[in-house]
Amino acid sequence: MASAASAAPAAPASSAPSAASSALVGDYRRLLELCPVLELRLLGAGEPAPSSADGWYSGAEIAADERALAAVLAGEEARIAAEHGRAPRPHVTASRLLHHYVWSACLIVAGPWHLSRRVPVVDPGDLWLHAPTGALALRPRGHVTLPGDDELRAELRAAVVAHVGPVLAAFARPARRHDRALWGMVTDDLASALWYLGRMLGAADATGAAAEEDAAVAAAGAVLPGGTQPLPGAADFRRLHTPDGRAHHTRTRLGCCLYYAVKPEAPACLTCPRISDEERLQRL
Repeated sequence: MASAASAAPAAPASSAPSAASSALVGDYRRLLELCPVLELRLLGAGEPAPSSADGWYSGAEIAADERALAAVLAGEEARIAAEHGRAPRPHVTASRLLHHYVWSACLIVAGPWHLSRRVPVVDPGDLWLHAPTGALALRPRGHVTLPGDDELRAELRAAVVAHVGPVLAAFARPARRHDRALWGMVTDDLASALWYLGRMLGAADATGAAAEEDAAVAAAGAVLPGGTQPLPGAADFRRLHTPDGRAHHTRTRLGCCLYYAVKPEAPACLTCPRISDEERLQRL
């Protein structure tokens, strides 16, 4: 089986990143205002890197150092046990933590693209995970801007793949997931991150709520049309219509997020591949 890291394509040579800018930092500040679930600390250019002595590990360290990986997995296990009263099986812990990291990284890369047509170049060494809490820290650096929409969407996919590839490879064994399942998670989380941002933009502007969600769903569909390896699937959003005449966006994830294995009594996610559209409509 080819490793996840080896599947990641290099960024096009014609799209060298610009220097870190106040505009990019402004994008992140707006993203943090819009997205309350993203617990992210922004680091200044001269600010010291977070330390492993304080429980912080960069994506690069997690990918390359088994001790760093063990530390962040232990932190996730402790958080789940504290919240739910018991620790899950190890592969569930690994899958849940990987989902948290990948979804956050997708939002960190895709957020400025959706807000301002800037694609950040986020090296795994510039994004840190706090093992005890799951919080993140980011040192913004360069970004790419391109005139063509298709080219910029390709750049976005390449930036996500380049960042998460080494981390996927490190998690493959503890999460018990093969390459297609790992990259399927990235596809799901990139689509989910853009959809979430659209809903948050809509919440910030109630008069345009539906339009903001529609725009984000369309953006996710354009970024993930299918056939963009190593991402194995498409965003594939569709609408469900409830008896009151309202239309609701939905999609079916390529893989299960395993939340049911953490909290068995919780209902399945509305995008879970284990439920039907009939059940989705009942719950909507």
